[in-house]
Amino acid sequence: MTPQERVLSDEAYQALEHQVMILIRRSKRAIALRAQMVHPELYPAGYLMLALLAERGPSRPSTIAEVFELDKGATSRQVQQLVDLGLVDREPDPDDRRASLLTPTDLALRGLAEVRDVRRARLSRRLGEWDEEDMADFINRLRRYNEMLEGPELP
Repeated sequence: MTPQERVLSDEAYQALEHQVMILIRRSKRAIALRAQMVHPELYPAGYLMLALLAERGPSRPSTIAEVFELDKGATSRQVQQLVDLGLVDREPDPDDRRASLLTPTDLALRGLAEVRDVRRARLSRRLGEWDEEDMADFINRLRRYNEMLEGPELP
């Protein structure tokens, strides 16, 4: 029997699903709070888009739609909110003037940096007893878990 064919107990799967649900609930709450730190009117979905732009650099709205698997209309509404709040600049794409490129503003980057600093300080306090090896092990296992679940077959 290969590792891919191994079947765990129902209790193991149930415990895993329970812990993942806790992580999802906490993540949703954390993202909403982080959005508020950047701007009081920023929606959580907009925060995620803003963080993506800060990570990847100037991007087209179509790229954002692909990453988040959103339709054009939903993406457009979120992008417009980011522009209206002064968190994103929209410029014509020099490679295709019909398209636009989105770039986070300095205000957005300062807000994201503040969120990052607060988040890291909190993690440092909460995970203070973990050493580098513990952290590396957790990161590797979480990466492996995410890679194993990659793909469209989620119910």
